[in-house]
Amino acid sequence: MPFTTISVIGLGYIGLPTAAVFASRKKQVIGVDVNQNAVDTINRGQIHIIEPDLDMVVHAAVTEGFLRATTKPEPADAFLIAVPTPFKDNHEPDLGYIESASKNIAPVLKKGDLVILESTSPVGATEQMAAWLAEARPDLTFPQTHGEDSDIRIAHCPERVLPGHVLRELVQNDRVIGGMTPKCSQSAINLYKIFVQGDCIVTNARTAEMCKLTENSSRDVGIAFANELSMICDKLEINVWELISLANRHPRVNILQPGPGVGGHCIAVDPWFIVSKTPEQARLIRTAREVNDSKPQWVIDKVKVAVADFLQSNPDKTAREVTIACFGLAFKPDIDDLRESPAVEITVRISAEHAGQVLVVEPNIKDIPQILSTKTKLDSMQNAINEADILVLLVDHKEFKGMIEDASKIYVDTRGILSSL
Repeated sequence: MPFTTISVIGLGYIGLPTAAVFASRKKQVIGVDVNQNAVDTINRGQIHIIEPDLDMVVHAAVTEGFLRATTKPEPADAFLIAVPTPFKDNHEPDLGYIESASKNIAPVLKKGDLVILESTSPVGATEQMAAWLAEARPDLTFPQTHGEDSDIRIAHCPERVLPGHVLRELVQNDRVIGGMTPKCSQSAINLYKIFVQGDCIVTNARTAEMCKLTENSSRDVGIAFANELSMICDKLEINVWELISLANRHPRVNILQPGPGVGGHCIAVDPWFIVSKTPEQARLIRTAREVNDSKPQWVIDKVKVAVADFLQSNPDKTAREVTIACFGLAFKPDIDDLRESPAVEITVRISAEHAGQVLVVEPNIKDIPQILSTKTKLDSMQNAINEADILVLLVDHKEFKGMIEDASKIYVDTRGILSSL
């Protein structure tokens, strides 16, 4: 069946660009989000997140009448669920947002509709979503009971885009399509081929779920090696950035760059979904997570040493007179996304534990997060450089890469910014 109206549930960093791209292909798109401010912003033709070129696409789509947002689901031919999947305190997956989205769209489902779960999910989440839908709509049939003859088609298709390049990668990247039946997969392919230029590769729902988790766990393990290497090199008084550059000259070696930890809603979260399902088997994946989760504390300890060194060199000063500047809050360069960001965690801890002034430089946001203490001040790069005694480099934003090292300052460089000068 043709897809005349498409609904995207969740208008965040994945849902809004996806909705906008469908709308740019002259499809009627209904975006749904619980955040009234986000809905109002989009309906004005504006955006509430930072992503290159997205503002122009959304403005055009809204102006031309192909995209509108609402807080309540409406009937459509296809529903894409792109809501968060955080984990609970014990690293158990929290499917609450998916459950809520499923129950919210259930009343407007009709025979022939397609429901796709795009949220990165633990293995089995798509089947769980189908069960929630079936429970809410006993008058309709679903793939888990009626197979190819079901009224509703259900599939999993994980997003695999890079923040800062989302619009391009949505179109160009291959998609893994995990339908609960072959007809479910074909229906999902027909939907994505409205804009996807890459290949749509068919598998089952569980393998599609595991594919995304595997991709991010692989990255996490690689980053953990680099982070562990940075701690080893610090102990041995070796420049880790030079070491990695030399090692990577080997034709079969490609070591990633270390940092203050791992952030974002994918790499910092997804490996735990594998661990939660197979705790006895996922030993390396768990260890990598533990290494990366430990890195912020290692950075904080380095800052404490820097404060002690500064006070030893300036015996006339107290800790209250020492100004620390933290450069970067985002979880990766040149974006405004602070989710699971180790830079935020480190800055929060420094602001809570340091007696003196803490300045924060984050060029991609306008307001300081509420989680930071009131004594923390969002400042300009130049003023922070001038005022700070200790500079903590947490994110390699493009604005920071031209920073000139000052011999009178103490630096804690977690991203190799100074080494790249």
